[in-house]
Amino acid sequence: MTRRTPSPRLALAAAAAALLVAGCASMAPTYERPAAPVADAFPDAGGAGTPAAQTDWRAYFSDPRLARLIEIALADNRDLRVSVLNIETARAQLGVTRSSEFPTLALAAAEQRGTAFQPPVVSAGLSVASWELDLWGRVRSLTNAAAAQLAATEEARKAAQISLVASVANAYVATAADVTQIDLAKQTLATREDTLKLTQLRFDHGVASDLDLQSAKSLVEQARVALSAAERQRRLDQDALVLLVGRPLPADLPAAPAWDAMTFPDVPAGLPSDVLLQRPDVRQAEQQLVAANANIGAARAAFFPTVTLTGSYGTASTQFDHLFEHSAWSFTPQIVLPIFDAGRNRANLSISETGRDIAVATYEKTIQSAFRDVADALAGRATLGEQLRSQRAETDAEAQRYKLSDLRFRNGVASSLELLDAQRSLFAAQQATVSAQLALLQNRIAVYRALGGGWTEPATTAAVVR
Repeated sequence: MTRRTPSPRLALAAAAAALLVAGCASMAPTYERPAAPVADAFPDAGGAGTPAAQTDWRAYFSDPRLARLIEIALADNRDLRVSVLNIETARAQLGVTRSSEFPTLALAAAEQRGTAFQPPVVSAGLSVASWELDLWGRVRSLTNAAAAQLAATEEARKAAQISLVASVANAYVATAADVTQIDLAKQTLATREDTLKLTQLRFDHGVASDLDLQSAKSLVEQARVALSAAERQRRLDQDALVLLVGRPLPADLPAAPAWDAMTFPDVPAGLPSDVLLQRPDVRQAEQQLVAANANIGAARAAFFPTVTLTGSYGTASTQFDHLFEHSAWSFTPQIVLPIFDAGRNRANLSISETGRDIAVATYEKTIQSAFRDVADALAGRATLGEQLRSQRAETDAEAQRYKLSDLRFRNGVASSLELLDAQRSLFAAQQATVSAQLALLQNRIAVYRALGGGWTEPATTAAVVR
C-alpha cells in the first residue's frame, strides 16, 4: 500500500507493536538454586579473624617481596590476560544477542541513471527488515542466557586471579625453602668434610679402621648429592615462579625475610552455606545453570507463532530539488505458525532440558569439590602446626646428640660410626623441619585460597532472569 503522506495507521501499528513487546512473557522455567549436597559445617572449622573473602591479599601476604611479585603477576600473567579477554568476548556476544530485541533501521539513498526516454530517479528512505515481535520471550531468553554466560566468564576471571595469587605465593615459599635446603646442605657438607679429614688422619695413624674411613667418605658424597638436588629444585621452582609472574624477576625486589620468620595469618572457615557461595568457581557454575535454564525458554517459544514486521518509508523524484515533496511507505507484518518440522523443535527442547540437567549436576559437583577443597585445607591446618612443633623438637634433640657425639669422638671415647650416625640423623631432621614448615606455609595459602581469598575488586552483579 502506498500513500502520498504517512498514514496514522503506521503510528498506531508501531505503538501496538511496542505494547506487545513490552508485555511479552518469558517461557523459561522459574529459576531455583539447587540445594547444596554437602554437610552443614566444615570439619576442623576453627580459626578466628576476618574471613578470607574479605581479607585483601596485600594484607594477607604482607611480605613486601612476595607482594611485589603478586602485583607483577596480576599485570603480566598471560593466563589471567586471556581470562580478561574472554570477558570482553562474552560482553560483545551479549551485545550481539541483545540487539535482536530492537528493530534494525537502515538508511539508503540511490540514483538511477536515466535514458533517452526516462529521466534519472533519485530515492532515499528508511527501512525495518524482519523485526521479530518477541511475544513469547524467545529473544529475551537468549539475551538472559548470554548475560548469564557473561557473568560466568567474569566469575572465571575472579577464580583465575585467586588461583594465580595462591600459585605465586606457593612458588615463592617453595623457592625460599629450596634456598634454606641449599644452605643446610652446604653446612652439612662442610661439617662432613671436616670429619672426613679427621677420620683420614686417625686412619693414617692406625687409630681408625678402613670401615670408618669409607663411611665418612660416603656421608660426604651424600651431602654433595643433597646439595645438587636442592640446587636443581631451586632452579625448577624459580622457573615456575618466573612463568607465573610473566616476566623475568626484577633485580630491585625487596629483600626476603628469614626462612624461620616466614608466616601467614590464620582465617576462620565459617559456614559452608556462606563460604561456598562466595567462591567464584561455584558462582560460575551457577551462572552457567542460569544460562541453561534460559535456553529452555527460547526452545519452548519456538513452538509458538513467530511474528515479524517489515516496513519502509522513503521518497523518490526525478529531480533532487523535489526529492522530499512526495513520500511513500509500506508496512508488512508476517506470522509463521510451525505445523510440521519433523520433530526439530521438540528435539531442541529436549537438548535444552538435558543441558539444564547437566548444568545442575555440574553445579552440585562444583559445590562438593569446593567443600572437599576447604575440608582438605582445614585438615592440614589442624595437624601441620603440631607436626612442625614436634619436628623442631626432634631437630633440637638431634643437634644436641651430634654435639655430644662429636665431643666424645674427639676425646676418643666414641667411635666414628657413632658420630657419623649422629650427623646423618641431624641432617635428615633439619631437612624434615624445612619440609614441615613449607607444608605449613603452603597449607595457610591453601586455606586462604579455598575460602575465596585473593579477589579484592568489587563483585560483578550476577545475571538476572527476566
